[in-house]
Amino acid sequence: MKQHRHFSLPGPDNITRVEMDNGITVLIYENHSAQSVVIGGSLNVGSIFEPPQQSGLASLTANALMRGTQQRDFETLFATLEDIGADLDFSGRTHKTGFSGKSLAEDFPVLLDVLADAVRRPTFPTAEVDRLKGEALTWLQYSFHHDTRYRAAKAFREALYPTNHPYHYSAFGDIETLSALHAQDLAAFHTQHYGPQGMIVVVVGNVEAEQALNVIRETLGDWQNPRQAAPPPLPSVVTPQKPTYTSVAMPRKSQADIILGVLGPERKSSDFVAASLLNSVLGQFGMMGRIGAVIREEHGMAYYAYSRIEGGYGPGAWKIIAGVAPQNVEAAIELVKSEIRRITEELVSEEDLADNQSYFTGHLPLQLESNEGIATRLLLIESYGLGLDYLINYHDVIYSITRDDLLEVARRYWGGDGYVVAIAGPSGHDS
Repeated sequence: MKQHRHFSLPGPDNITRVEMDNGITVLIYENHSAQSVVIGGSLNVGSIFEPPQQSGLASLTANALMRGTQQRDFETLFATLEDIGADLDFSGRTHKTGFSGKSLAEDFPVLLDVLADAVRRPTFPTAEVDRLKGEALTWLQYSFHHDTRYRAAKAFREALYPTNHPYHYSAFGDIETLSALHAQDLAAFHTQHYGPQGMIVVVVGNVEAEQALNVIRETLGDWQNPRQAAPPPLPSVVTPQKPTYTSVAMPRKSQADIILGVLGPERKSSDFVAASLLNSVLGQFGMMGRIGAVIREEHGMAYYAYSRIEGGYGPGAWKIIAGVAPQNVEAAIELVKSEIRRITEELVSEEDLADNQSYFTGHLPLQLESNEGIATRLLLIESYGLGLDYLINYHDVIYSITRDDLLEVARRYWGGDGYVVAIAGPSGHDS
């Protein structure tokens, strides 16, 4: 059993964490071995704030932040970044709008100034919004008509979550709702929902913590939005009590995509780490775990087969995904169900547990080799309230999990009679 404890980890002694008066939380980790500085973070705004008839509004708003501000037009924004070799991106998701950027240490104030300009003073020029909308619609139209994986995921999501739940809808919207959006809708959404409350800013790299904090205070410290509302509570949702099948016929496709899944744990749940270890055994470790070994390697019937646990702010899905030839759909589903029965009836082997524990703890230092990797981990820690000692305690937490813990978590989420199966392919399937 390998143990990986020889590297220095970010923790309470070397992470500077400050809560600003206007609701922004800042985390800074100095790394003077690099010349660059990375910023990452999130704003407390996402598609949970948009009505279903405006699905995609939060995502389109995030994408348009860098298309022009009160101080800089589109060309000036990107020229400012290009002149210093920096980059800055935004992405709107269900609960949050994320951002990430990178610059040389001496250009960090410029990067922060552009970030603050984009989130506080965007102008949403009509021509730029229409261009972004056109690009998004092109992708949606292609995916809807040609991508079996996209259609299976859409059908699965809509079957697992009711229409009153924000997870029923894609954060990227659909063809009808996105087509109806205009620049003034984005401006109104920004005015109502963008603000400092709940914002997280993570800084990692070649900066002094106090200097970085001063720059953040100068650019974001006076930001206020009295209209900014707290996120609405998520409606309650449960996995169906009996198998639910949904099918999408896509003629002339040579592949069928299958998703079989249930509701999984939230990231904050006490059993999330155990569930993640079990998920690795089931459909991640090595050649995609047991699912990959059985469906792809032993039976040779899948282009890909794996499992995924979403685990976010709410009850994300725990699902098994496979792409197979159309004639193998029913057989692949039966193999998946057989592996689910196995994890709910049998203890995983000591070897399986040890291998996955070693992988989880051994992979951590690789994730922390770069400023980007550290920033990603610190944002995760702050977003879910995991504590600044999370990385330091990670090894012990992983190795505290037992085979009985994995069996218990398997039965908790997969032990019922219900699940959702979504299939997209050249012909409909019903079971």
